[in-house]
Amino acid sequence: MVRGALIAALLCVLTPSLAHAQLYSWKDPSGRLIISDRPQDPAAKTLAIAYVGSAYGVTRPAAAATPTGTTGILPRRATQYDDLIAEHANRHDLSPDFVRAVIQAESAFNPYARSPKGAMGLMQLMPSTAAEYRVLNAYNPAENIRAGVAYLKSLLTRFNDDVSLALAAYNAGPKAVEKYGNTVPPYKETRNYVSRIRANSGPTAPVHTGPAPIVRTVQIVDGREVIKYVQKQ
Repeated sequence: MVRGALIAALLCVLTPSLAHAQLYSWKDPSGRLIISDRPQDPAAKTLAIAYVGSAYGVTRPAAAATPTGTTGILPRRATQYDDLIAEHANRHDLSPDFVRAVIQAESAFNPYARSPKGAMGLMQLMPSTAAEYRVLNAYNPAENIRAGVAYLKSLLTRFNDDVSLALAAYNAGPKAVEKYGNTVPPYKETRNYVSRIRANSGPTAPVHTGPAPIVRTVQIVDGREVIKYVQKQ
C-alpha cells in the first residue's frame, strides 16, 4: 500500500504542472505514507526537490522529487537509453558514463524536459544548437543524444579537452567561459553543475584516446531478457 502511494506520488511530480511545487510527506494514523503539496499534518517533513543544471545558466527542477538521500531516477528510465548513449559516445571518443552524467544533470532522463529558456529534451538542446545539428525533433531521444553528444565533443575540442571548461560552456555558454579568461565562470549554479557531473562520471577523465570496444550484455527486466550493446570501460 505504501509502495503504491509513493509510486503514484512520483508519477504526479513527473508532470510539468507540479514541477515547481514544494512537497511534504507524513504518515497517517494507519501508518500509510502520504505525499502532498500541502503540509496537512504537524509532523510533515519537507521533501528535497533536486535542481539540475541547464543550458546557458537556467536553473530548473529535476523531473522527480524524492526524500533527501534517495535517487530521482527510476531504474528502467535511467537505462533505456544505454544503447544510444554508447553509440554516440563511442563515435565521439567519450565515456558513456560522462554522457549519462550530463543527461542526469540536464533532464534527469526526462525526454520531454523543457527549460524556461527553451532548452529541450534529454540533453537540453537550445533551439540554435538543435538547428545547427539539424535536429528535426529535439524531444526525440535519438536525435537529441546525437546532437547533444556532438555538441559536447565540440566544446571539448574548443577548450583543448578541458572537461571543466567544456561542461561550464555547456551550462552557461562558451562565451561566458571566454569572458572570464577561459575559466569556469563564477556562477554558483555553473560551478555546482561542473562539480556534480565530474563526481558522477567517475574518477577517470571522460575523454579517451581511442574507441573502447562494444560488448554485448544481457539484463533481466521485468522477468525477460533485454540485450544491450555497451561500451566497455
